[in-house]
Amino acid sequence: MGAAEVLTDPSSLYNMGNNDLPDTDNVITVRNALASVHSGESDLYDQLVETIQINNRSDHEVGAQIDTVLKALSCSVACIDTTHHRRLLAAIFGMSLWNHKPHVMDALVDLLVSLAATSGKYLDSCLNRLVGHFVPPGWVINRLRQQRVIDLKREVLDRVHEALLKISLLVPLAPSRLFPILAQQLPKINKKDQVVVIYVENLLKLENSSIGQVGSVMIFMMVMERLRDLDLEIDWDDILQDDSNRGMFDMELEDAMNEGDEDTSSKNIVFESLDKLMVTSFHHLETCKLDGRLDQVFEKLFESFENFILNTYKSKVSQFLMFYACSLDPENCGVKFGSKLMDIFLSSNKPRPTRQASLSPLWMSAVAYLASYLARGKFLPVSYVATMLKRLVDECADYCRTCNDDIRPDAHQLFYSGCQAIMYVLCFRMRSILDVPRFRSELIPLESILMHKLNPLMVCLPSVVGEFLRKAKAGGMFVVSDSFIFDDLLESELSRAFGGFERLDTFFPFDPCLLKSSNSFISPNFIYWSMVKQDDEEEEEDDAEIIVNGDEESDEEEEEEGDLDYALNKMSITPKHSFKNKMERDRLMKMPSMIRPSTSPPESL
Repeated sequence: MGAAEVLTDPSSLYNMGNNDLPDTDNVITVRNALASVHSGESDLYDQLVETIQINNRSDHEVGAQIDTVLKALSCSVACIDTTHHRRLLAAIFGMSLWNHKPHVMDALVDLLVSLAATSGKYLDSCLNRLVGHFVPPGWVINRLRQQRVIDLKREVLDRVHEALLKISLLVPLAPSRLFPILAQQLPKINKKDQVVVIYVENLLKLENSSIGQVGSVMIFMMVMERLRDLDLEIDWDDILQDDSNRGMFDMELEDAMNEGDEDTSSKNIVFESLDKLMVTSFHHLETCKLDGRLDQVFEKLFESFENFILNTYKSKVSQFLMFYACSLDPENCGVKFGSKLMDIFLSSNKPRPTRQASLSPLWMSAVAYLASYLARGKFLPVSYVATMLKRLVDECADYCRTCNDDIRPDAHQLFYSGCQAIMYVLCFRMRSILDVPRFRSELIPLESILMHKLNPLMVCLPSVVGEFLRKAKAGGMFVVSDSFIFDDLLESELSRAFGGFERLDTFFPFDPCLLKSSNSFISPNFIYWSMVKQDDEEEEEDDAEIIVNGDEESDEEEEEEGDLDYALNKMSITPKHSFKNKMERDRLMKMPSMIRPSTSPPESL
């Protein structure tokens, strides 16, 4: 095959860098070198291979020679034989753009495109070589703060993406061959460098191109998988203690007060890598928003979230990619996310008490995500939050109507998870919900749910139950009836371990993001507990001048009232509620002890 291409006697390859040599002569020389292998005279072929193998970025003359050889090879790809020219092909596919000047980069890229387009047998090798540039050599990684290296990175990767796009246009099969290669070369987590961040940057750049139209789902799957892997590398034990008795709301306030302390991410390269990866992903979502395709991207993003994050136990940061996507488009993405989580949870709630206790953790995780999302999403309208709460309340009420069982946390996890979700959301949204009569009326069934013999107040997290009851009391949420018969509960039981029952998990995935750069994107659309506390304090100031009418009460009533006021004053977060008249005070005093506000948890918590 190569012999047929011989046109003249070959010249020395070492003269090919001479600018006076015509391009056609260069092509002829290279083709003669390729053909010489068939006749057993391989001197020119050996020179050809040796020239390509030279890696000397600083030598201009050598660079010019390599450039000329590569250009001539691009015009001679039909002469390259997989059997006779293995050494040449190995040398070509061993070349790295990182080691050469721009003009050599261009020549190499053109050669790879020509090889990929000329014969299908070279397609995978060309794609592999191009994708391999997504992982820079160590010397580049170590010098990424230097401007010249930053410029080099841009020069190399821009050419790689241009080449991949050209190949995808010339070879329609190329994208389907590309994605398995991308997945295969996806770097594992390495605590010593940031190759994963650079690789994902390139994946997202591909997603934003015509190639992404074919394999967007696969790209998001890869991105989400590495986000999860980095997330799991973080040791969170020294930051958050998994203690169900600890006051999570107080803890968040402590975190806010310590905001000026040393950045946690500086202590661990994994923190830094995850932070950069999240910011890169956030920027990509912003680009999708500007391009008008965020709604389309969201569906693929949720699919990858469901596959890699939703079923991951206590992920710490990666879930905020979904949160940020929702904040960019609350009316579409924001609504869809909550609805999808709700559907996952409700789909598990059939049949009722007769089903087995072993339940898919995906359902349990979905309601935890839903509760945290509804509580924290500042961009979510109150009407939407109220609608979702109504669905949860109706589902739990329906469960109670069909269940005659006693407290069995292991057998009714979904029910207790639903109750805890409702109470958690109301800890953050109580005031805005109760201010609207229609929304308040939709929560009426909650009273009977909490009175049911399944007794969710005994099983749900004490910190959530305690704060919910304080706010419910202050807001006058419940209608008291004679059917309430409870023992004194909060202080004696909710603040301590209860009868060996296993409490529900403490996982609320959208607790504040502790990565500095990532949080700068999240915080403008995030409800912090300090905001809720501030609103409560403002409400307290509004009621500060209201005088309690109680001068004519008996000593016993005064003592009882004093105890209640003392308890209210000790609330860790929700301020004291000023009762406007004797009727209101008497109504609240008659509220059953199970749903009375409690004192703060012990300081040791």
